[in-house]
Amino acid sequence: MFNKPRHVRVLVIGAGFAGLGTSIALQRAGVDHVVLERADDVGGTWRDNHYPGCKCDVPSHLYSFSFALNPDWTETYSSQPEIWAYLRRCAERFGILARIHFGTEVGDSCWDARAQRWRVETSAGAWTADVVVMATGGLSVPSVPDLPGLGRFAGAVFHSAAWNDAHTLDGERVAVIGTGASAVQLVPRIQPRAGRLLVFQRTPAWVMPHGDRPIRDWERALFRRVPLAQRLLRSNIYWTRELVVLGLCKDRRFMEPIRWLATRHLERQVPDPDLRERLRPTFSPGCKRLLVSNDYYPALSADNVDVITDPIAGVGERSITTAEGAEHAVDTIVLATGFRVTDNPGFERLRGRDGRSLAETWRDAGMQAYKGTTVAGFPNLFLVTGPNTGIGHTSLVYMIEAQIRYVLDALRTMDRRGVAEVEVRPDALEAFNDGLQRRMRRTVWNAGGCASWYLDSRGRNTTLWPDFTWQFRRLTRRFDARAYELRRPVASA
Repeated sequence: MFNKPRHVRVLVIGAGFAGLGTSIALQRAGVDHVVLERADDVGGTWRDNHYPGCKCDVPSHLYSFSFALNPDWTETYSSQPEIWAYLRRCAERFGILARIHFGTEVGDSCWDARAQRWRVETSAGAWTADVVVMATGGLSVPSVPDLPGLGRFAGAVFHSAAWNDAHTLDGERVAVIGTGASAVQLVPRIQPRAGRLLVFQRTPAWVMPHGDRPIRDWERALFRRVPLAQRLLRSNIYWTRELVVLGLCKDRRFMEPIRWLATRHLERQVPDPDLRERLRPTFSPGCKRLLVSNDYYPALSADNVDVITDPIAGVGERSITTAEGAEHAVDTIVLATGFRVTDNPGFERLRGRDGRSLAETWRDAGMQAYKGTTVAGFPNLFLVTGPNTGIGHTSLVYMIEAQIRYVLDALRTMDRRGVAEVEVRPDALEAFNDGLQRRMRRTVWNAGGCASWYLDSRGRNTTLWPDFTWQFRRLTRRFDARAYELRRPVASA
């Protein structure tokens, strides 16, 4: 389509929260940039995940950009359509839609050491860029389990992140595989429609009562007229949630009140003693993501629902067979099985200074980045929502904004010092990651007695931040050039 690659100062990959936030910051700073987005609209995970009941488990007032609070949330925990609409309004309000190239799938991207720039192949032509910001997020590629026979199933099969709106579940025998954050929301919505609902559970989760409620008209009017009132509420929510870090990362005894509350919730909502025991977790609260719902347990207790804890052995043309030999007739299979967080295929397409991909670089040591943002061997590459920037208790947007500020300061440093490349030193990366993993050992995610998507195939936690989020913001408040190799432009031949 284009014979000569187009060039840009900064190329951002992805138009979800991370990509839009980065673009807005670059726009405000007057930095030449584009955003490449594979879909036809902004929103990322909040565009793609539109299964029944999809909503955020972080309070609405905290789950937004700090520079663009939304006084018009209708519920204290927002639904997917509202969050998606919010992101679209932000893109329009801050004038970045013209920067976004929709329907553009990013292919192989490699660092050109001679030209000191990135070369990026896409479905819409080639680009070169001085700097690449990967902002695709960890929840962008659905994880499909390797179930024997799944490919020959004659009924409908779809992932919760690729919901088939055209397919009706009314009166069908529906199997939901997985009991995590997506399942806890969609199961209560589809249970009344299904003729029979089979929920295949590998591990039960800790489920807390949900505090969601409609936001009253007078509250929204107050937030519009007195923005400080919403900022004070947001601050109160933030600091209250930071207290959970004491139990998650410092001392698991602080999680005992949560154990008590979740246990009481289970015992009140599930009258059948056999089902109650199958739904009772044996690991520490917080080891897997804490879930919130007031209607999940009642849905599982309904007459047309079976909770199956025996492992799946295989899938037939119209059935699922378990390890015990029981065969369950099924018309539709819904995969609520999460995402490829630690093995995202996008890692294969990014190649650094020595030609190795991110996937190859991380194959033995696991995902790791300096302050979750830069990787040795990959000059001028910044990862927003990179390794160990995930959180299990508060808004990821807080971490995203901290990283964006770090990237902007890196760009300012490059301009001020007249350098063409910044690359984190291997010793700085190693020291940072070693310290992080030492702190990780005492967290509930590593020592709580469960297996979760937080851990990679070798049992290392390469996804979460093991401390208070304000500590991460403090670490990224400015670009620390001493941890980097700074290289000046190479004179052209």
